[in-house]
Amino acid sequence: MQVAPLPRAKKRFGQNFLIQPAIVSRILDAVAPTPQDTLVEIGPGPGALTRALLARLGPGNALRVIELDRDLLPGLRSLAPPEQLEVIAANALQVDYLALSQELGKPLRILGNLPYNIATPLIFHLLEQRAAIVDLHFMIQKEVAERMAALPGSQDYGRLSLMVQALTKVEKLFLVGPGNFHPAPKVDSMVIRLTPHRPPRLAPALESAYAQVVRIAFASRRKTLANNFKGILDRAMLTRLQISPERRAETLSFDECQRLAEALLQQGVFS
Repeated sequence: MQVAPLPRAKKRFGQNFLIQPAIVSRILDAVAPTPQDTLVEIGPGPGALTRALLARLGPGNALRVIELDRDLLPGLRSLAPPEQLEVIAANALQVDYLALSQELGKPLRILGNLPYNIATPLIFHLLEQRAAIVDLHFMIQKEVAERMAALPGSQDYGRLSLMVQALTKVEKLFLVGPGNFHPAPKVDSMVIRLTPHRPPRLAPALESAYAQVVRIAFASRRKTLANNFKGILDRAMLTRLQISPERRAETLSFDECQRLAEALLQQGVFS
């Protein structure tokens, strides 16, 4: 799977190229692509995962890849004819995935080895368009994956956990050490699967209020909920919602945040 010679990794793109065939195989086993899937790979780099996907899918199914680094485009386009591999030269943070899904006539299965510096904003960009997405399989920084999957009361639990889990089922699949990349990063990576909740776990009408509740609750992790919501929600209301005013944000469950959002929306605090 390894491309030889590898292109020079560019720091401005956060590039760490996956070079270990065994990890590529494990990713594909986790994704389990079929010829019926509409697959989109983000950040293919020199194409280690792309090659494996093409081999797994065979000539009857087209793969789309999104790559920002224009120096890598010729190498990617040489991997397969255009009817089998469509190379999209674009910033993945700016792609309209709803439009892409509509153009292709199917929801998307999206995967990739994401640069650490764009992983979180990209995932939220994608989740805003989750109606067009079947699932997401990404390699990201281990610490970020741990925060996405964390449970209430744990050290890693926070705003990211509540926001991602409200919209998707989060699964940590396996750990990937630095030696599987070139250049080797200074941290471990993890492959995760995000599957949008269907039906939605969070009512669409509550999404904005829920996000504001989570933001306010975690404005200061050391403060109690009564302090963080001071001037917005009084202690008596918190008690009526069966949430102790003395608790801290990292103990809040999804259901409790949802109740807070509903109460504040009903009171007209959030428009």
